[in-house]
Amino acid sequence: MSKNIVVIGGGIIGLCSAYYLQKEGHQVTIVDQSNLDSGASYVNAGYLSPSHIIPLSAPGVMKKGLKWMFNKSSPLYIKPRLDLDFLKWTLAFNKSCNQKHVDKVAPVIRDISVLSQELYTDIKEQENFSFHYEKKGLLMLCKTEKLLEEEIKVVKLATDLGLSAREVNSDEIKVIDPNVKIDALGAAYFECDHHTTPHEFMTEMEAYLKASGVIFFANEKVLDLEVSNASIISIKTNKQVLMADEFVLAAGSWSNILSKKLGIKLLLQAGKGYRINTEKETGISVPAILCEAKVAVTPMNGFTRFAGTMEIAGINHSINKVRVDAIAQATKAYYPNIELTENEKQKAACGLRPVSPDGLPYIGKSKKCNNLTIAAGHAMMGWSMGTATGKLVSEIISDRKTSLEINNYHPDRVF
Repeated sequence: MSKNIVVIGGGIIGLCSAYYLQKEGHQVTIVDQSNLDSGASYVNAGYLSPSHIIPLSAPGVMKKGLKWMFNKSSPLYIKPRLDLDFLKWTLAFNKSCNQKHVDKVAPVIRDISVLSQELYTDIKEQENFSFHYEKKGLLMLCKTEKLLEEEIKVVKLATDLGLSAREVNSDEIKVIDPNVKIDALGAAYFECDHHTTPHEFMTEMEAYLKASGVIFFANEKVLDLEVSNASIISIKTNKQVLMADEFVLAAGSWSNILSKKLGIKLLLQAGKGYRINTEKETGISVPAILCEAKVAVTPMNGFTRFAGTMEIAGINHSINKVRVDAIAQATKAYYPNIELTENEKQKAACGLRPVSPDGLPYIGKSKKCNNLTIAAGHAMMGWSMGTATGKLVSEIISDRKTSLEINNYHPDRVF
């Protein structure tokens, strides 16, 4: 049965949800507070990474976070503040930082990431999209024995889960990416990973959806919800009132602000990440993560992107020059012949990634609202999990059997 559906949020999750919903014959409207050309879906590293099976809430991360709290250039910066939601999130995050949790969620992350890769490929073929998509793997470059040992453990876990990965030495790195000088002791090479140029996919998908009858309302902020008998009747934006049969909450780092109005307390924090682009020829042909610095490097279509850092400091879009400089310095340390210019650094942009405490997104319906499907909290994995999340949202709303078991993503789960 066709339904009238409003999707709140026009990022990767919102667009993919709309894509699969309209394929099911539903009438879809997307509402977004931005102009649909910026934010985390546009400035990310473009990875489709089943290799990222270790959640942010990994053993020892909280200890590192406390150590880095007073270093604004650190890979993970958690700004201390007296805020109840932040404190609850921090306690739940700390509770998840253990090996038992990693063992539980690793196969869950693998499954949704692998499905997403397959669906990106399907979409490109079925819709004749031309967005840049390559399957060259991902190098986890290490300068120290300590980090290399940690990455080798991840390789073991990945291969145990059926993913293609192996350790490589410095000579093998030169063979894998021969046209650039790399200063690294060794690496983990995850051949299972793919990469894209994000804005190309977003632009093509938006154009396709508009041509397919999906209605877009950009620069509209959802202010309130009208609720009756545990169902949303309508949403009020700064411009209009929209009624629908079903609603999808895919508003990224803003999702918990709206969910509170329904009594749904999503533990969610905005994790700011930065990106610097260079159009100079770098010679880099294979994506890499600079492990000690936690910086991602992606050869995209016509430029190379250097992205990274996780700054949990509330919702804001201010550019911290110290953190931008840290990305540039890390780049030079691993790629001695590449120097990002002041002009390139001044054009740095940021995006806010919605971080759940346990490294898994919220996908599904809360018991507190019958006609709201939540799709948020993907942290750094929104791009990797985008298409699969959209498909799951469509299956939930269309009352179909879901492609994956979704209980682990339940919005009402207890931490």
